[in-house]
Parts: sequence; structure tokens; C-alpha cells
Amino acid sequence: MALQARVLYEFTAEAGNNELSVKEGETLTVTNKSIGGGWIEAQNFRGEVGLVPEDYIEFITLQAPAAPPPPPQSVGNVAPQDLSFFDAYAPASTPAQNQVDAGGLSPQPDTPDTPVSTYISSHDEASNGNDPWSTWNSNNNWPSNPEGTQTGKSAADPWNSQMQAHPQAYQGPDIYPYPYLIDYTGAEDDEWDDEWDDTKSNAESEAGEAGAMMRSGAHATSMKISLNKFPGFSKPGPELFLLCKQLVKGKDKIPVYMGEVGPVWLYPESQLDCVVADPKKGSKMYGLKSYIEYQITPNTTNRPVNHRYKHFDWLYERLLDKFGSAIPIPSLPDKQVTGRFEEEFIKMRMERLQGWMIRMCRHPVISCSDVFQLFLTYKDEKDWKMGKRKAEKDETVGVMIFTTIEPEAPDLDLLEVEQKCEQFSRFTKAMDDGVKEILTVGHEHWKRCTGPLPKEYQRIGKAFQNLSSVFTSSGYQGEATLTDALTEAGKTYEEIARMFAEQPKKDLHFLMENNNEYKGLLGCFPDTIGVHKAAIEKVKEGDKLVAASKITSQEKGAMAKRVSTMSYALQAEMNHFHSNRIYDYNRVMQLYLEEQVKFYETIAAKLRQAHSQFTTM
Repeated sequence: MALQARVLYEFTAEAGNNELSVKEGETLTVTNKSIGGGWIEAQNFRGEVGLVPEDYIEFITLQAPAAPPPPPQSVGNVAPQDLSFFDAYAPASTPAQNQVDAGGLSPQPDTPDTPVSTYISSHDEASNGNDPWSTWNSNNNWPSNPEGTQTGKSAADPWNSQMQAHPQAYQGPDIYPYPYLIDYTGAEDDEWDDEWDDTKSNAESEAGEAGAMMRSGAHATSMKISLNKFPGFSKPGPELFLLCKQLVKGKDKIPVYMGEVGPVWLYPESQLDCVVADPKKGSKMYGLKSYIEYQITPNTTNRPVNHRYKHFDWLYERLLDKFGSAIPIPSLPDKQVTGRFEEEFIKMRMERLQGWMIRMCRHPVISCSDVFQLFLTYKDEKDWKMGKRKAEKDETVGVMIFTTIEPEAPDLDLLEVEQKCEQFSRFTKAMDDGVKEILTVGHEHWKRCTGPLPKEYQRIGKAFQNLSSVFTSSGYQGEATLTDALTEAGKTYEEIARMFAEQPKKDLHFLMENNNEYKGLLGCFPDTIGVHKAAIEKVKEGDKLVAASKITSQEKGAMAKRVSTMSYALQAEMNHFHSNRIYDYNRVMQLYLEEQVKFYETIAAKLRQAHSQFTTM
């Protein structure tokens, strides 16, 4: 019997790619399961055959009924329901979990039978709208249940469940009125291609399956489904670091120094930079699938390397997984379903990838990391594959990144740590509101510059020219100078109308892009600061844990010392953020005002020219 599959999500085929459009709930006959690259070949009930993304379907198989679970049994004198207390201190499964001893309790490993849909349901129901700061109350307090502090569940998603990507995702493209700057988030060929990439590790595959389940829960009725996977988002609680038995030693240490403004990262002697350029269209699977490849040239080697969007996506996942608990990692530009090969879209994507890479190059910790250096300087396919495997096996990820941080200053008092966190949360919340206001006002101004304003100037120009035509029809000799001047004045106003319509692309575009980038970056801070708040709460519970014999007094002291380390990392990151913020807004405001000055000077020159056409009486 032919293998059958049920369609989970609607998928619209793109012309020229031998794809098959399918609808949710439709049953397909699988004609070739071994196409590769995340695709299968299938036939619908009308006899049409084409390629369908494998993650969009589920194979229909007959399964034997599962045996009923055994009755709960007590452990010693402890009833099963009483064991739930320990879940709060059981870190999630991670390569580094063997180094942790939370009161002698072994965390339960994840199993393939663990239902993901339960998490998705609570995740979506707990959403508080599209404001990433909605979990803070009017007093700027922290979420009542920080991630990993209560029952081992993830914190409620502070972002609207209808959004098309990760809570930290770059949400800027939809602000622009002209179509080629709009990203329609959704599946992209890059997600499915595995050209010159080795077989993915088990961990990455599991992350992909979890991502598919998340997409199922959040977007079951929509075709435009974000296919980004974010393995670092579901992080274990901070107790994994606070109670860690053995810290990382050797060259992996990340120092924090005391500078003029406070704690700062160690900056490299020379600034890393790179250029993203020369996009080229490539194909695979005998031309069935196409993609765009970019050339990235770092200033350290001046030797270009080639990467597709899927490789940028892989880099983002690795950076988020490794540094996301300590350093806000802004998301990449969203994926797109249609128009991926249009010149304007390719240009815009390249510009945004360039901006993302510049921000990563500027960061002293990320730019010096092995995974980022691999991305910029791999020598050949073998070197890339080996580097990928090494990065995917890295155990210093999530909150364990704090084991590598080494401040030179003395330990901070817990109260001071808490005050620093509150101060940072208030500032980033206020800046987030200010950035959104600029985006709203800028969007309205853009629409006015490309709509009503040009029309008003065009009407003035037409009115002058119509009056000139009337004067010409009088037949009176000696008024040619006046009618010609009126005609030129009308044309001047029409030219001004055109200038108003084109001006936003010359100045407002860069201002809006800068604020979009900061909007995405600020959206990372609730998660990053939340990790620190959760750690503070754990330390506050130290006396109770000691009394309950969950930890020793020595472990309580170590927890306080380590939360101080986390605070130094947060302060170093905020000082880096402030330094970049001052530079970026100085630069973009100078550019905006310079272009505005040139714009109005040009208009003034044209009006003076029109004025000179009239005879002084």
C-alpha cells in the first residue's frame, strides 16, 4: 500500500520550483520520500505531483494502542505528588548537567514521549500581547514566575502568539509603505536545503522537531509560518549555574574589567569588520531548488567566504544558544515566501544582513568567539563541517556561559545586584517605548510624504499651469513673459512633489532602519534581565533551601558569589549597549539632518529660480 501523508499546514507552491500547493487537512500519496533537503514528492487527489516541505506533513501510520501507564508508586515514605516540589530544582537536560548537584537530586531526562503540545498550549495562552515588556507591572517589577524558577516550565511568552517569529525577532520590515521592503514571514527554500552540509546532529534535529510543534500550536491556520528554530530560547533555570560543581578553566574565560563607566568587556586591539556583498543565485537538486548566496569578506583576512541565508540562520541559533542568557542577540531579518529572487528584496535583505553582521562584529565577546570566527574565516568545506560539529557539541551554552565570565572587581552585595537589574529594566523599557514612538511617527510621515504632500504640490503646479493657459488664450501681446513664468512655476511645484515622494528613501529610511534594529535588540532584554532576576530570587531562597537540606551553607555562599558574577556580566553588556547607542544615534541623526538640509536647500533653490522668471515691475 502506498505511503499516505496528512497536510499539517497550507503551502503555496512557487512557480518554477516544481512544488505542489496543498491545503491543511488534505491527504497526499507519497511518491518519493528520499528527495532530500527536507522535501518529499507527493501526489494529491487530482493526480498532480510535486514537492512538498516534509515539516508541513505527517506520515499516516497504523500504531498499536499504547499500554496504560502503571499506577503511581511511592518512593520510600514520600508520596508521588510530594515529589513535584523537587521539579523546581531539576535543571533541564543538557550536556553539562552531570556537573550539577542540586541537593543530590538527579533531573529527569527528556524522552521522545514527552508531549510538546502541552508546553505550546500554556505558552500561547499565557501570552500578554505584542509588547515584550508587558510582564512588567506599573512599578517595573519582574515577572511573577521568572523562567525556570517555579515548576521547571518556561516563562509565559511576553510576545503576542500571533507574531510570526521568536519573541526576539526583528519585526521592522512591515513599517514601510512601499511593497519591496515588506517581508512576508514564512517558509523559504533555505530552510530545507542541506547542500554541502553534513547530517545534522541529534540535538539539532530535536530542536527542529520542537520548532515544528511550536509552529503547529501557534500557526495551524496560516500558511506563512516562521521556520526559524530557536534552541536557546527554552533555557534551563539559573540554578544550573548557581549550583554548578565545576567551573570552566583555561582559555575560554571571558574577563570583565572596571572601566571609567563601570564593568566593561575586554575589547580586542583592532575592530573586526566585514562586508556582505555580491549576492548570486545558485541552484541544487538539478535546478529544482534555488537560493541566494552572499559573499562575506572580513577585514582580518580580506578573503571572501560564501554563505546562504540558512548559514546565517545557523549562526544565529548557535549565538543565541551560547550567549543568549548573558548577551541580547537580535534576530535576523525574517524569511519570506514569495519574491525572494526579486532584485529589490535581495538588495534589502543584503543591507539588513550587513547591519546584523556589523552589530555582531562590534561585540567584543561575540566577535572573538570560535563559532563567529568560523563563519567568517573557514577555509574549505571540510573546515566548515568540522567547525559546525564542534559548535553544536559545545557544552558551555545557556546559563552555563556565566561559568566562563571572570570579573576583576570584588563581589557585589545582593541588594546592589537587584538595584542594578531594576535600573536596567526601567531604562530599556523606557527606550523601547521611545523607539516605538519614533517608528509610529516616522511611518505616518513616510505615508504623508509619498501620498498627500506630493498630491498637494501637484495640484498647485497644475493650477499655475492652467492659469497660464488661460492667459495665453487672451491674445494680448506682451504677456508671454508672464505666461512662461507661470508655466515654469507650475513645473517647479510638480518637481517639488516628486522630490517629496522620493526623499524618505534618502533619509528617513536609515533612521527607521536604525530604530527597527534597536526595537529588535531591546526586545531581547526582558529575557536576558529575567535570567538575572530569577538568579536573585534563587539566592533569596537560600536560607530555606539550607533549612530543607537541599543545599549546604557553602553552596549558598557560592550562589551569592555567582549571582554577583552575573551582575557584572549584565553591567558590562549594558555599558556596551550604551556605547553603541550613543554612536549609532549620533551617526543616524547626523545623516538624517544633513539630507533634510540638502533637501530643503534644493527646494529653496528651485523656488528662487522660479521667482527669477517673473519681471520686476
